Amino acid sequence: VLLKSHTSKPMASPLKKVCLFYCSEMKDLAEGIAAESDSVELRSIRWRTFEDGFPNLFIPNAQGICGRDAAFLASFSSPGVIFEQMSIIYALPKLSVKSFTLILPFFPTGTSERMEDEGDVATAVTLARILSNIPISKGGPTSLVIFDIHALQERFYFDDNILPRFESGIPLLLNRLQQLPDSDNITIAFPDDGSRKRFYKQLQHFPMIVCDKVREGDQRMVKLKEGDPYGRHVVIVDDLVQSGGTLIECQKVLARHGAAKISAYVTHGIFPNKSWERFNHDKGGNPEGGMSYFWMTDSCPETVKQVRDMAPFEVLSLAASVATSLQV
Repeated sequence: VLLKSHTSKPMASPLKKVCLFYCSEMKDLAEGIAAESDSVELRSIRWRTFEDGFPNLFIPNAQGICGRDAAFLASFSSPGVIFEQMSIIYALPKLSVKSFTLILPFFPTGTSERMEDEGDVATAVTLARILSNIPISKGGPTSLVIFDIHALQERFYFDDNILPRFESGIPLLLNRLQQLPDSDNITIAFPDDGSRKRFYKQLQHFPMIVCDKVREGDQRMVKLKEGDPYGRHVVIVDDLVQSGGTLIECQKVLARHGAAKISAYVTHGIFPNKSWERFNHDKGGNPEGGMSYFWMTDSCPETVKQVRDMAPFEVLSLAASVATSLQV
């Protein structure tokens, strides 16, 4: 009699039950994360101020998170909100939580800084130092989740008291491109070599175009460096947009070289001073006059509120990506 041996399959690890706190700006994204995963429990914070303007903060049922995994979803949209959020971020690990994760989708400092002269101050280093000194929880150092940090060298600004994890919004773009009716006619364009170096590995199965900024007299011009946009749906990819000037110049160059459609993707739509108003919809096929799509994530919630349901803008939510990262 031959006895068959049965190899038992390893049991899957149970999902981590996470208490997710969030700042007021991130309420919509927090609710989206909770909708993506039954293992996420939303917890509120009372955000108030004293008469002198300083924060008056309260964490309800603080004793209830003792021994549990906790996380905080932050938005450092302006210097004025960082102090009150850092106060919460420093308080949560000290409530005897099992582990602590900070989700900061957009790391804001350093996006416009150029260290060219003696005396220039690198505020990105300052913020990295502040985050590196978050109190250690029972489970060890804080895990910090950031999406598409602007300057890649900024990852080395953090010290050993924090565990930064750098995620990307590009998988969201790839999923959306697969849904397009002309998905077989997509070409990726990078506005400069920096964008190409950052993203080309994730997008290398697409034909690619690289633009370049050159100086002609007193003007900086965008020119086509390599690749052919003729007859293609060209998607310009970058990590963030501020005024949008570079993207618009790229759009003009690509249209002049025969692109059939032009769209854009950025992980972080900052758009100070409502600069999103510079971008028009192509209304069915005028690449010189506008874009077919302008995709961005919800890492900058104030921008999302301004452009919601307004063509050509379309928001690709980070909710599922964050829910997954909370299980790491």
